Amino acid sequence: MAKEQVVVPDIGGAEGAEVIELLVAVGDTVEVEQSLIVLESDKASMEIPSNLAGIVVEVLAEVGKELAEGDPIVLLEVAGSASATAVEEPVPAAEIEKQAVAPEVSEPAPSSEPVSSEQIATVPDIGTDESVDVIEVSVALGDTVAKGDSLVVLESDKASMEVPAPFAGQILKILVKENDSVKFGHELMVIKTESSAAASAEVIAEPEVAAQSAAPAPVEAAQAKLERRTPPRVGAITQSDTNGERSVYAGPAVRKLAREFGLNLANISGTGPRDRLLKEDVQNHVKDSMSGAGQAVSGGAGIPAIPVVDFASFGPIEEEPLSKMAKLTAANMQRSWLNVPHVTQFDNADVTDLEAFRAGMKTEGEKRGVKLTPLPFILKACAVALRDHPKFRSSLSPDSQSLVYKHYIHIGMAVDTPAGLLVPVIRDVDKKTIWELAEEVVEVAGKARDRKLKPTEMQGGCFTISSLGNIGGTGFTPIVNAPEVGILGVSKAAIQPVWDGEEFQPRKLLPLGLSYDHRVINGADAGLFFTQLVALLGDIRRLSL
Repeated sequence: MAKEQVVVPDIGGAEGAEVIELLVAVGDTVEVEQSLIVLESDKASMEIPSNLAGIVVEVLAEVGKELAEGDPIVLLEVAGSASATAVEEPVPAAEIEKQAVAPEVSEPAPSSEPVSSEQIATVPDIGTDESVDVIEVSVALGDTVAKGDSLVVLESDKASMEVPAPFAGQILKILVKENDSVKFGHELMVIKTESSAAASAEVIAEPEVAAQSAAPAPVEAAQAKLERRTPPRVGAITQSDTNGERSVYAGPAVRKLAREFGLNLANISGTGPRDRLLKEDVQNHVKDSMSGAGQAVSGGAGIPAIPVVDFASFGPIEEEPLSKMAKLTAANMQRSWLNVPHVTQFDNADVTDLEAFRAGMKTEGEKRGVKLTPLPFILKACAVALRDHPKFRSSLSPDSQSLVYKHYIHIGMAVDTPAGLLVPVIRDVDKKTIWELAEEVVEVAGKARDRKLKPTEMQGGCFTISSLGNIGGTGFTPIVNAPEVGILGVSKAAIQPVWDGEEFQPRKLLPLGLSYDHRVINGADAGLFFTQLVALLGDIRRLSL
């Protein structure tokens, strides 16, 4: 039997995710694809499956710890592979003696003097082809660094990361400075390295023996790797404040939020792992400041605080902390509501014929194994309207001085899950058939409820649909999912009398609410978009035009 580690796979762009649940324990038998842990990032929670089958020898992750791609999760005892068997086979004594024989006299003995060379440290693969900024140079000329020591700190719009030294040596040249933009392969430092020629010759002459004698046992190697891993990690680096009084452990998004409020992070206490500052810490600090409990906030937010009420004085209460997902949803909704001037228009779509067609396709749906709900038709109708009204698939630039038009039609679909509201994105809706959309709707909704969505599966939307049709209600005003500029709220369809000029006819009407960003969309734009959308749902034959 051999012991092998299971590590965190590619989690779709997440900069680091917190372990919120352990699903296995020491002694458990796991199968391939069985979930081991549950990770939660700023945008999603996901279960991490095992790529091996075996018995859990050691659990290397713990609740509350942040993990990234490649970090160990568990150590499994698995059936010995061919490679493991080959390593365990004893080396014949004759072969060992042959390897131990000294070099022939005719060959010069290798020198034990150190050999110097100059090597260049470059930017490794950082998961993006775009340029990132150098925000800190961590070494100076003449410094001696060990392999793995931090050389520079890079920051993109989503994460900051330390670039480690790929080899040990002395810094001869620094090829970058703060505020430079670099990307994969860019040269950072010239490092003078030293190696022993004799040691190199010995390693080359005896690769098998050296490997067998130097390699630690799998458990020891795993433990050594864990001991070497120390904070700070990607996405949450330590920085000193301007006065140098104490270090601040915070990610780029937190520092940006603090800059917007004009706050000094050194004055805020962190509640995350290893006292890391979270967005919630900054928001709570602002809330306390607004109520007079903390330092005054510069910048004049001007939002009066909600008064504190002692609810227990009126009767029994129970307080339950919000989940991380619920906190993030609340923050996103508040940010959108405060930044986007919302306007909502309402209308009813006559879906009588659509419902009759859908009922007639029930048999074919059963053959395909797909339930044909109204949502695929609404998605398709929105895609056509978005195609014809490009403003609805645009976004304001960060400086609000231009519009970014997207030449793709990806639509988000709000899904209510036990962990909170998630919005998976269905891509290229305009290029898919109703049947394809019906299958994908079921698939992504299931992944959302099972906490298996990756962050990339909830990014890139142009427009969002929020449907309460299966719950009830005659209408609601959805909040725009910024930086998108529009969202469609769908309520429960009902039979209502409609005057046809001579008499009232029973028709099935679907209440719709269209909210939009009034900085980008005016009433005329919304009216034209909405009218076309209602017409498409009223006569689904138009979807084929």
